[in-house]
Parts: sequence; C-alpha cells; structure tokens
Amino acid sequence: MGFFRNNTRRILQEFKSTSDYNAEDLSKDIKESFEELKSDYEEYSTVLPEFLEFASELKSKLNSSETEKLEEFSSKLHKVNRCAKNGIEALRGLSLHQKKITKENQLLFEEFE
Repeated sequence: MGFFRNNTRRILQEFKSTSDYNAEDLSKDIKESFEELKSDYEEYSTVLPEFLEFASELKSKLNSSETEKLEEFSSKLHKVNRCAKNGIEALRGLSLHQKKITKENQLLFEEFE
C-alpha cells in the first residue's frame, strides 16, 4: 500500500515489533502457568478419591451429626476439585485465544506492509 510515508512505516514496524514481543512474552507466561497448574493438579488429583474412600470407611464409626459434617466437607472438597479443573480449562482456553489473536494481529500487520 502506497499511502504511508517512511516515518509512518517505521512507526508501524516499531509497533509491530513491540506487539510481537509482548505477544510472545504473554504466550510464554500463559503456557508456563498452564503447565505448572496442570502439573500440580495431576500431582494431587488422587487426593479427593482417596479422601472420599476414607470418609466412607469412617461414616459407620460416626454419629449422624458427624457423618453430616463429613459429607458436607466432602462436598466442598469436590467443588474445590471442580474449580481447579475449570481453572485449568480456562487457562488452556486463554492460551488458545491469545494465540488466535496474535495470529490475527500478525496478518493485519502483513496487510499494511
């Protein structure tokens, strides 16, 4: 496209370089966070089933109010586990979306060059 002067092209190129750098940096941070969170989740993913098994063994030894508290606690732990899974999926989705936006921006810059 011929309507840009050299100064405008230079500014556009600097903006593109900065944008690319920031996108790569953000992508790296998101990927590292995702991998760390996923790894931590996988490491502790067996805790909930183990706890639920232990809790079911304990139920016969507890009175009704203690059993109710244990079931409530188990339910809350189950929700925490679901939140952790949702967090991992959200971070994965964020990573994919960020990559898509970066690709679109690169295509836009190429149109102007």
